[in-house]
Amino acid sequence: MGWEDDKSLPNVADGLLVQPDFAALFNSAPAQHKPRVLMLYGSLRERSFSRFATEEAARILDKLGAEVRIFDPAGLPLPDSVNADHPKIRELRELSLWSEAHVWCSPERHGAMSGTMKAQIDWLPLSPIGGIRLTQGRTLALMQVCGGSQSFNAVNQMRILGRWMRMITIPNQSSVAKAWSEFDDDDRMKPSAFYNRIVDVMEELMKFTLLTRDKAAYLTDRYSERLETVEDVHKRVTTGNI
Repeated sequence: MGWEDDKSLPNVADGLLVQPDFAALFNSAPAQHKPRVLMLYGSLRERSFSRFATEEAARILDKLGAEVRIFDPAGLPLPDSVNADHPKIRELRELSLWSEAHVWCSPERHGAMSGTMKAQIDWLPLSPIGGIRLTQGRTLALMQVCGGSQSFNAVNQMRILGRWMRMITIPNQSSVAKAWSEFDDDDRMKPSAFYNRIVDVMEELMKFTLLTRDKAAYLTDRYSERLETVEDVHKRVTTGNI
């Protein structure tokens, strides 16, 4: 017997699995405020090429109509070393709550993202704060800078993290080879194919953010979480814990 002969779903809770809602996806009026973009970079060096690349991307986003904020990781404690009420941790989390999109830019160190970059992500919990998840549904663009030849290890790692953090990670990404040679004495990026790729990535991020930000909650709504909520309510009611 094939699946078409028995289309029953005995393991699916009644009323919790429904067909996509076209009205929720397409008929609401789009928000008119500037897309809110949080930018993170992964180095504390005085001449940080990941910071310089982030600032170039910020200028492009500003030109494209975004509201941009860059988090300074200086003074951010190591994960789990202090309580979450530390001022830098609160600042980072409040910025992520404010945001509709992220840009992450890390140097590649020992074939991976930097510890500074990972620490920032590790301080953003998956559990909701004030009923809102800090990263779920936000769009994400990824960039890295390399000390030598072009590599994609850091952006590939961060792409995995973006999925783990329930973010909408855009397809395009940027990797700047020999970053020390791509910036002038004023710490501005020189014209190049690497610069053009950053422009491409920021354009794409803006388009994906405008396309999804009004629908982010609906797009990331999950059957398993709806089911868990129903079961939790039933448990409270039946045990008198209300």
